[in-house]
Amino acid sequence: MRRVTLFINGTSKNGKVVAVYGTLSDLLSVASNKLGIKASCLYNGKGGLIDDIALIRDDDVLYVSEGDPFIDPQNEAKVTSDQHGAHTDWLTLNIGGRPFTTTRYLFGTQFLILSYVWGNKRDEHGAYLIDRSPEYFEPILNYLRHGQLIINEGINIRGVLEEARFFGIEQLAEQLEVAIKNSQPPEDHSPISRKEFVRFLLATPTKSELRCQGLNFSGADLSRLDLRYINFKMANLSRCNLTHANLCCSNLERADLSGANLDGANLQGVKMLCSNAEGASLKGCNFEDPSGLKANLEGANLKGVDMEGSQMTGINLRVATLKNAKLKNCNLRGATLAGTDLENCDLSGCDLQEANLRGSNVKGAIFEEMLTPLHMSQSVR
Repeated sequence: MRRVTLFINGTSKNGKVVAVYGTLSDLLSVASNKLGIKASCLYNGKGGLIDDIALIRDDDVLYVSEGDPFIDPQNEAKVTSDQHGAHTDWLTLNIGGRPFTTTRYLFGTQFLILSYVWGNKRDEHGAYLIDRSPEYFEPILNYLRHGQLIINEGINIRGVLEEARFFGIEQLAEQLEVAIKNSQPPEDHSPISRKEFVRFLLATPTKSELRCQGLNFSGADLSRLDLRYINFKMANLSRCNLTHANLCCSNLERADLSGANLDGANLQGVKMLCSNAEGASLKGCNFEDPSGLKANLEGANLKGVDMEGSQMTGINLRVATLKNAKLKNCNLRGATLAGTDLENCDLSGCDLQEANLRGSNVKGAIFEEMLTPLHMSQSVR
């Protein structure tokens, strides 16, 4: 009966002595059970592939492979002695195709875990094969060397975090989690200040449309700024100071302007469809565009607004709510007020020539000192 000693490919430790019998497949099956791998190839000490069991002699030393090429066990990482007699156990890791040379003690128990997970597989140079990302591994190796976390520009910190978790370096993982949390934008949706917005305006070309859709400007001082053509759709502008601001052709559709101050603002061609300006002040505003572009406030909530002295020729206020609003001395020539709620609205001193009030609610409205008489045809369906 022949006996042989089996080693895992590339190693010369933890060998198993087995009896040779049957076919080559039988021997590979025994090798798989003894060494805990899926044996598929046998090599002799010189790297020759054994393809016939008849080639095996008694007391041969064979190396079992899972299909990878022969690795000379002489290339296995060796323990060397320095001039003081101390031992330095170096090893090479092949991380995703990139070699890293370090000492075993640097990884400690982490290396033992990796060896178990990856089955001590090595490349042709004897480096341990680990299927992970080299760019994310490098910051971790440097951290273990000097204790400082340094991540080069262009490397995703989340990728480094996943590698730290994989290698079981919990202290580093905690640092990375804190760094990621600190890099996230605040979740309190704090309002944008005037200083921040002015910086934003200065960085934007004058011919570019500025998108501020849905942003929070609550309580901000935006007075006297040039805000032409800006998209404020669904933005929060409640309690903002917009006095004497230029909002020509800006989009304020469904924006919240409740309690805002727009006194003296330029609102030529503004779009305020379904916006909420309840309780806002719009005294002395100019909605009249000489080019004929009409401001559109259709369906807007203008309850209790003060629009005294505003120029609103041709303005569209169809089905808007102006209950308890103050429109004294406003120019509403040719305005569309069809279906508008004007209950208790003060329209004294207004110019309503050719204005369309068909279907509007004028209950309790004040029409004193009108510049032109109001004809019934303007208010009857």
